[in-house]
Amino acid sequence: MLNKGKKEIDIKAFLGEGTEFEGKLIFTGAVRLDGKFKGEILGKGTLVVGQGARIEADINVDSLMVGGDVRGAVEVRERMEIDTTGKFYGNVKTGIFIIHEGGLFEGNCQMEKGTAAGATEKP
Repeated sequence: MLNKGKKEIDIKAFLGEGTEFEGKLIFTGAVRLDGKFKGEILGKGTLVVGQGARIEADINVDSLMVGGDVRGAVEVRERMEIDTTGKFYGNVKTGIFIIHEGGLFEGNCQMEKGTAAGATEKP
């Protein structure tokens, strides 16, 4: 299990360090990637990219936590977070975007009005 704020995340699938996968990943729940992945990732839930991971993919998920190296176009419906060891190169569309000290972001970010929980649109 993984702690995300006050919620615990139950990891449904895991790509371990030293493994490589190329293709399309579709999931529900939470998935952790610590190896190398190239392709497309579609998920209803949380994608956790571990510290040693290298991801080259178009990603569309509810929540994304980056601790490794991610390159690509990303659409996150709720929240994207780059940890102190995380590196992201590409374009992001999300409601909430957090970059911790030491984290790296190089690219473009589009914040979607009303995407994040609790956000309201002004008249």
